[in-house]
Amino acid sequence: MPEEQYMRRAIQLAEQGEGKTRPNPLVGAVVVKDGRIIGEGYHTQYGSLHAEREALADCIRRGGNPKGAEIYVTLEPCCHTGKQPPCTDALIEAGIKRAVVGSSDPNPLVAGKGIELLRQHGIEVETGFLKKECDALNSIFFHYITTGRPYVALKYAMTADGKIATVAGQSRWITGEKARQHVHRLRNRYASILVGINTVLADNPMLNCRLSGGVNPLRIVLDTSLRIPLDCQLVQSAREIPLLVVCGAAPDEKKTALEKLGVEVLPMPGKDGSPDLNALAAELGKRGIDSLLIEGGSQVHYSALSAGIVNHIYSYVAPKIFGGAQALGPVSGTGVQQVSDAFRLCRTSTQFFDDDILIEYEVSRCLQE
Repeated sequence: MPEEQYMRRAIQLAEQGEGKTRPNPLVGAVVVKDGRIIGEGYHTQYGSLHAEREALADCIRRGGNPKGAEIYVTLEPCCHTGKQPPCTDALIEAGIKRAVVGSSDPNPLVAGKGIELLRQHGIEVETGFLKKECDALNSIFFHYITTGRPYVALKYAMTADGKIATVAGQSRWITGEKARQHVHRLRNRYASILVGINTVLADNPMLNCRLSGGVNPLRIVLDTSLRIPLDCQLVQSAREIPLLVVCGAAPDEKKTALEKLGVEVLPMPGKDGSPDLNALAAELGKRGIDSLLIEGGSQVHYSALSAGIVNHIYSYVAPKIFGGAQALGPVSGTGVQQVSDAFRLCRTSTQFFDDDILIEYEVSRCLQE
């Protein structure tokens, strides 16, 4: 089996930890000896063994000996003690002769030190192997560990003519089942999900993850005047799935009623009285929330882009046309005046879900260029 396939297997393993390792990264590892995989593992959940130690333990379970073997690992092995001891120690003690590493770890506690330590102990290290694919696993982790703020993504589904609802406000369903299933993968991947109050009033959503074994995100509603109904699904399920309502000035009576139902109410007014999205992002980062998925509505999307907090966009496009001058598009607000003022995007990938197309873009990277 060629080296590329070993690393691709490590990537597949790493993906299995999605939603369970945060704020730690997704990592997979494969141990190879005499041209054969003798052990493999991944970081299964926060606080558990790291991928390298899982893979070495798997060698023992299989009756193999990792001495003199190679390890393919998607992220630079850690060299510090956290919830688990250093992975570099485990590789050195096991007698690994060569390590092939995908991504460098930007965590200041690692940041090249893990690779250097392995080399000091006579282990041959190759870095940057399938780097682009390995980096893609941990966009969230890399951003959070270097900025202390959540990685923020916008998600919307629209028709081929750029509408997210009909003129009558109907939006279910624009895309097909496979695309909607992918959205639940995103809800599992991101630590929190945000909508505006108009989306709550129009759709009465649950904003939960419906994947088997999936993890529900923290649900957040932007609600300047606390209009959220006490009997809506979000409020009624707040004791089972956490709900944070971010408002401007909070009326005491409504705030108290929400809190009695298990809702956290957070007044965070900006200059115009509506919630301050930059302050919210900073607050989420302080709480250890490493990622945020914004699902609407169109005014919230514009506010988030204008606040400069958006890093990524998931744009699902369905082969339908709604038409209608008054039908909403995915981003409203006041809009830009000049073409040169547009929010610039860089397309990162495209995939198909039957007839629906998902186009992914990066935002902040382009703005920094």
